[in-house]
Amino acid sequence: MSWLTDDEDDDEEYSEFDESSVKVRPNPKGSRPRTKTRPEHSDAVTGRVLAIDRGRYLVLLGEGTDDEHELTAARARELGRNAIATGDRVDVVGDVSGAEGSLARIVRIQARTTLLRRSADDTDEVERVIVANADQMLIVVAAANPEPRARLVDRYLVAAFDAGVRPLLCLTKTDLADPEPFLKNFAGLGVTVFRRRADDPDVTELRRELEGVTTVAVGHSGVGKSTLVNALVPSAHRATGVVNVVTGRGRHTSSSTVSLRLPGGGWIIDTPGIRSFGLGHVQPENLLRGFTDLAAVAEDCPRGCTHLPDAPDCELNEAAARGDLNPDRVDSLQRLLITLAG
Repeated sequence: MSWLTDDEDDDEEYSEFDESSVKVRPNPKGSRPRTKTRPEHSDAVTGRVLAIDRGRYLVLLGEGTDDEHELTAARARELGRNAIATGDRVDVVGDVSGAEGSLARIVRIQARTTLLRRSADDTDEVERVIVANADQMLIVVAAANPEPRARLVDRYLVAAFDAGVRPLLCLTKTDLADPEPFLKNFAGLGVTVFRRRADDPDVTELRRELEGVTTVAVGHSGVGKSTLVNALVPSAHRATGVVNVVTGRGRHTSSSTVSLRLPGGGWIIDTPGIRSFGLGHVQPENLLRGFTDLAAVAEDCPRGCTHLPDAPDCELNEAAARGDLNPDRVDSLQRLLITLAG
């Protein structure tokens, strides 16, 4: 080894590391730059997502035809971070036979008619998709054991109106307590209400309201939602539980969201019981759209009006005072706006 001591030797040293003398290895196999061109998947078939389990999607193909069958699918890379929800209509490619051990790929999500969402809490604007393409929301509440929570029902209603989904209210265990005082909280909304005793197996009236459409069932743990779903769909076999006599809370029995076909047509989507429902993603103007009669009057309100009881020159408050609007209906809207405001 010789140590460099003069400028000439320095030039010689640096020439050893000149970039022009570096050999460039050709791209190894498979390292070609990715193209932005994506396949059109013209051979894709459309199906309904029935359930989701650890990155696998149960999809129904050929709904209502002689070739109706289920298959398991994974999400394709080209979907990016777009979330797939139960109830989504999706395009599937690959092995769509549904044979045991086969795995298809979901390459597209069809346009959604509705999207029911919630956030972790009211300060979190990141939305969690619950179900897609639901027509109705069946809010299941127990008259007692556990005690009904009007504020939680308010939150369900806000989410339903925001999503453009028709809300229904089902009071269970009405043999344990009179549900009417609780129902007065929602008198101005015009929501269809069903009352059920714990020992009543007849669901004819409720099933008639659900036939032919897609309904998502939501409710606090322990209110009897899974029991109700089993009555509506005898083949469902959804796990049921009891309410803890010490805490007054129900045990989570439904651990996943799943679509079940009703005997007379239509779908009921059962969701896990929850104890909180964040609304950080909902905008007040979206809520007002759910009250079409009030929205028309609110157009005459001052710019930036909150529509709350203390809002100055609010046309809703003035119309209710004149008798031009149902005061209960205005009060119901204001309750939901206050709920949304936290």
